[in-house]
Amino acid sequence: MHPMLNIAVRAANAAGDIIYKYSDHIDSLTIENKAQNDFVSEVDKQAEQAIIKTIKSAYPDHSFKAEESGERKNSNEDYTWIIDPLDGTTNFLHGFPQYAVSIALKEKGKITQAVVYEPLTQELYTASRGEGAMLNNRRIRVSNRKSLEGALLGTGFPFKQQQHLDIYLETFKAVFPMTAGIRRPGSAALDLAYVAAGRLDGFWEIGLNDWDMAAGTLLVHEAGGLLGDFSGGHEYLQSGNVICGNPKVFKQLIQKIIPIVSSTFEK
Repeated sequence: MHPMLNIAVRAANAAGDIIYKYSDHIDSLTIENKAQNDFVSEVDKQAEQAIIKTIKSAYPDHSFKAEESGERKNSNEDYTWIIDPLDGTTNFLHGFPQYAVSIALKEKGKITQAVVYEPLTQELYTASRGEGAMLNNRRIRVSNRKSLEGALLGTGFPFKQQQHLDIYLETFKAVFPMTAGIRRPGSAALDLAYVAAGRLDGFWEIGLNDWDMAAGTLLVHEAGGLLGDFSGGHEYLQSGNVICGNPKVFKQLIQKIIPIVSSTFEK
């Protein structure tokens, strides 16, 4: 395992221990509303602090971009850790078992290391650029589904950007009739990890933050999947709009979704 990935795994485990500890005491947590439908608890904050502390102990000059504490630029800006300490906070606060720790390293503009960790199941997804993707140290690949016919897809509602709800529903209607089903569990990090593991054949969402998907996008890439934004390009971390899947499902998702969204979201 790459030394930086090893540190990221250690950090994810530290955060996961905190999350798991509080999972049976949700009613006692202090919860703040950052914005409409956007919550943060003391668990998010403690988990994020544990991640940053672990990484800083090994790489004190690296920079950070974390959901709760924002950007911290240090002397070495070539390395930036992108952190979501608890992706799926709303699920966690309702006792809905679909949430994860997401940690990615951006090195000179490219995501090079990724960890997505599910504390309840102890499933650990990891990837290093050029080295493939793993689930609990077993190599994973995207599915071999040949088309959208019979595919199982993941998605996310634009709950933070409800002005895009109508156009999102148009994409849903365009894709849904061909599929075996569409799931919306509520954690983009896990949705992307599930695409990488072949549990989902594809995924799309509007209006994500980079910390929601930085780790997951590398997992998909290293597992043989394809990713794009709403113009078919590769600026999904910047735009927050992503389509991904195994190569054949991805191609069909692009054909279905881009004609609907391109005039609204992309140049």
